Amino acid sequence: MSGEIEFGLYEILDDRFRRCTYGDSRLERLHGDCRWAEGPLYLPAWRQVVWSDIPNDRLLRWDEATGTVGVFRDRAGHSNGNTLDREGRLISCEQGGRRVTRTEHDGTVTVLAEHYQGRRLNSPNDAVVRSDGAIWFSDPDFGITSDYEGHRAASEIGACHVYRIDPDSGEVQLAANGFKGPNGIILSLDEQRLYVSDSRAAQIRVFDIAEDGTLGNDRVFVKGTGGVRFDNIRFDDEGRLWAAAFGDGIHCYDPDGTLIGRLLVPEPVSNLTFGGPKNNRLFITATTSLYSLVVSITGTHRVRRPA
Repeated sequence: MSGEIEFGLYEILDDRFRRCTYGDSRLERLHGDCRWAEGPLYLPAWRQVVWSDIPNDRLLRWDEATGTVGVFRDRAGHSNGNTLDREGRLISCEQGGRRVTRTEHDGTVTVLAEHYQGRRLNSPNDAVVRSDGAIWFSDPDFGITSDYEGHRAASEIGACHVYRIDPDSGEVQLAANGFKGPNGIILSLDEQRLYVSDSRAAQIRVFDIAEDGTLGNDRVFVKGTGGVRFDNIRFDDEGRLWAAAFGDGIHCYDPDGTLIGRLLVPEPVSNLTFGGPKNNRLFITATTSLYSLVVSITGTHRVRRPA
């Protein structure tokens, strides 16, 4: 199912958002047969978008050249967030499997994290990879509160944290705590700060990253109002933060934290990512659908290889 959606797309709240509005005037619906869609990721080598249909326990893929949609993986561990590492391998957060995995180039799956200090993780949600190979991931309890997006179970850890996988030892380290429901996670353009959305607290937190990978100087970057709950977050290459704001479309924040505009989407938005050959095509998962929008700005560079 595909087609253009007539909809008032752009809401300008600050004149700084105006230059972001010169792209497509309509959303293109690429697919509309999901139960709950999340985790879109553009695979440049294949010109495909992979995304998660969590309750149906599958990863789907949309092919840019043909416009066709197929199943990338069945029995996907109720995967949620997906990203690429510096070798172009797929990193997936499995809510049902309660683990973070890497899909190798030959299709085999390697488990990167499933325990912290001998206790099973809750249900990893989203991950980001730095150019040195370190991986940060969020671990809320969304996948163990019911059987809808995972498997109902008690938390062995008893809290919801953010963790770091050490690139050398593979050790799972506690990176940050004090979250109600950590969700989307992303690095700043210079890789010196880590941003984490806390859905239940309706805020996005930011941390400075020390040379040894530890986090400090925890502060609130933005606070949601009017019942807004943030899901995943992405940067464009000029430092604006784009946030999936459940029930309120997509929010765009200036680097100083000002909400400068919104993209209004006809279904509640879960996730977004930049892709396409120029990295200027926004892919959006919203409830049952995958949408796209060619925009007048460009997403931040994909994970860089170390110098």
